[in-house]
Amino acid sequence: MTHPPAAQNFREQQAGSLQTGDHLLLPDGERSAEIHSVEVENDDFGTPAIVLATLTGGGMLRIAAGSSVRIAGRQPAFDQPGPGGSAPAVAGEKGAPGNVAGENSSPNESDAGTPLQVVEKPGGGAAVPAAPAAVIVPPLPATTPAVIGPSAEDLALIPEPAGTPESVVEAVAEAHPDSVGVLLLADKLVKGINTKSGSCLKDLSDLAHELFIMLKDPDAALSVADLLNVLPFDGNPGRWASVEASLALSTYICRQTGKKDRAAVYEKLLRAPENQETDPFKARMQARVRQRSLNEPNLYDKEIFRSMDNGNHEAEREWRQLRLESLLFLRAHGGSQTISDGELERRIANELESVRG
Repeated sequence: MTHPPAAQNFREQQAGSLQTGDHLLLPDGERSAEIHSVEVENDDFGTPAIVLATLTGGGMLRIAAGSSVRIAGRQPAFDQPGPGGSAPAVAGEKGAPGNVAGENSSPNESDAGTPLQVVEKPGGGAAVPAAPAAVIVPPLPATTPAVIGPSAEDLALIPEPAGTPESVVEAVAEAHPDSVGVLLLADKLVKGINTKSGSCLKDLSDLAHELFIMLKDPDAALSVADLLNVLPFDGNPGRWASVEASLALSTYICRQTGKKDRAAVYEKLLRAPENQETDPFKARMQARVRQRSLNEPNLYDKEIFRSMDNGNHEAEREWRQLRLESLLFLRAHGGSQTISDGELERRIANELESVRG
């Protein structure tokens, strides 16, 4: 942002005609900023209502489309004095009479800064200024989702469970009778799996992670994870966190085992809730917040270092497992602008080795 030039270097125009590159006088009247991009939201009748002006360097202004704003730039030609201080001639006039619009008209506030055309009346009457052309802004689509949800063909890549959810859990427990972690979780789940219960979903997610991370059994982990992966987002962030962790784990397993098409389905399911906001402005704001969280993820560095300093290996393992889940989510979500895909893969491999050790 910059301090504005002299006031006469700004002109008024309707917000609906703002363009990329315009230098806009900010609401405080003391600074100006360049417009990076402009979008227009229509009201329910299809009329431009709100202008969203994203500023270079960050920030956004919401302006009523019919409001007058001031932008930096040259005044229109008919307002600028010619040589010797006189107004320039009007194009098309014989000789060089003065500027009719400048002498005989006084544009109102909404038309300020818009060049007027001079039209002669039939029969040689006095010239009168024509009305300025209306600014026509094309309507924007209601929303532009970044990710499209999986199709029926995509979902067909996720196999149906072999029996009831309880029987799936029982089968993996029988396959790992020496794992205390698996048996403790299975004992709770085989009594009945309620997908409306947040604690039940958390137990299923923990079981899938235990099977893959500690027991190195990707097939059993996927069979349990798929009990969660097909659940839709119900608007409850607490319950969805377990499904999200399961989808991220499943994506990684399928990528590692060469099932790239199936991994892509899990990625679409992971991002499906992002398409549910129908208000374009709210959707853009949510996307910015989401990208910021991806660029600045919580990787529990302080907690891990504190546990290492205290010699608490069990606590360190638990914090590293949370870090691993964060890294898996980043990888499944398409990565981060601050951590490359290669670096993510390296960190995931390191955390897997540390947790398993």
